[in-house]
Amino acid sequence: MKPAPIVKPEPMEPEPVEEADLASIENQPGTELSSVITPDYPERYVVVKGDTLWDISKKFLNDPWLWPSVWHINPGIRNPHLIYPGDVIVMYIVDGKPYITLDGQAGVVPVDVPKSTAKGTRLEPVKPGLKVVKLSPSSRVSGIHKAISTIPMSAIRPFLDRPRVVTEEQLEDAPYIVSSYEEHLISGTGNRIYARNMDKPLTGYNIVRPGQEYVDPESGDVLGYEAIYTADARLIKAPSEDEELATLVVTKALREVLNNDVLIPHEEHQQMFQFTPRSPEQDVKGQIVSVYNGVSQIGQYMIVVLNRGEEDGLAPGHVLAVMQKGAEVTDSTRFLFSSVELPDERAGILMVFKTYKDISYALVMEGDRAIHIEDYFENP
Repeated sequence: MKPAPIVKPEPMEPEPVEEADLASIENQPGTELSSVITPDYPERYVVVKGDTLWDISKKFLNDPWLWPSVWHINPGIRNPHLIYPGDVIVMYIVDGKPYITLDGQAGVVPVDVPKSTAKGTRLEPVKPGLKVVKLSPSSRVSGIHKAISTIPMSAIRPFLDRPRVVTEEQLEDAPYIVSSYEEHLISGTGNRIYARNMDKPLTGYNIVRPGQEYVDPESGDVLGYEAIYTADARLIKAPSEDEELATLVVTKALREVLNNDVLIPHEEHQQMFQFTPRSPEQDVKGQIVSVYNGVSQIGQYMIVVLNRGEEDGLAPGHVLAVMQKGAEVTDSTRFLFSSVELPDERAGILMVFKTYKDISYALVMEGDRAIHIEDYFENP
């Protein structure tokens, strides 16, 4: 008998997001088109392997998180918001606003393309290479895994499919390892281990080791604990009335497994591999509480922990500005000495990629200066 074919599940689509209101931004006093688009945006840009949506957005827009409000794509195609290597991106200026789309059947070209378009502060003719086509619903055969990512996925991939934050209650209630087969001090892949406190047995577990406390610098409350991933384990024998301990086998170990390590269920977070950069829908303000790997100065593509989470309105894809308090300096004149506080300055840009109830993980997308723990963040 031939074995049944393996059916791979269809990749999950990214959830739709609310678009940024570009019109409200442009209607603010003193805001001009030249402050929204880059002065040297390309006439046509061909997407290549290794591009990210953030980098492409930066070629056209000064603020990449405005992308959802200017991106126009044919809704009749599958995965309409995804971009693939080989796609050609063009930008029109329509009624004083940027209009970005794909060149070809997947794109949506303005019905009435004006005879002139703004590039920087000048008016120039529409480029002759921009082709206007009549659109009809069509399909696009291309896997989601071939689409370009929003941010460098290599920087955050380990955080997407492994637990990173546990609460004090989870630690108190979780099963924990008391010993291993033949009482080895260290266990690894293939070793048998024994766990206690397993009231509701599950088929599989992540083995984690509690790390640093995440303390809110504002309230002093413990928001959670770092969960240092060590291994995966599969249940072999559940505890019973006659046997208190559960028996498991380590199926994959990233580092050594020790006694007192904790067993927690696999995270139920939906794995996201595509993010839409955008400003939070409500005002959010908080502070950086930690940085992955514990360095003192934080730069581009480093991962930070924020003291705001799902209950504060944060979601994957939200973009935040990192701000640094202005220093206090002395204003000295001939007859008077006084102190004055310099204005707060933007230090960089973050994008949230994973959220919990009170905590979020974010990737530093841009750094104008060194970023530090306890710097504050707000809507961009």
